[in-house]
Amino acid sequence: MKVNVGGADKIVRIAVGALLLAMAASGTLGAWAWIGIVPLATGLMGWCPLYSLLGIETRRGERGG
Repeated sequence: MKVNVGGADKIVRIAVGALLLAMAASGTLGAWAWIGIVPLATGLMGWCPLYSLLGIETRRGERGG
């Protein structure tokens, strides 16, 4: 699993994922907001399966492992 999510992308994913999960848990948004687990997980892992399929990498000058 090659790391393909870079700094700013990682921060945005974690923030959006956490926000969606908080809103789902509080009942502000419907059950669909639990999808926030996906951006949160990909941000924490640093790997996005969709990026792998599309050949996208947002890590500049860094080598994934």
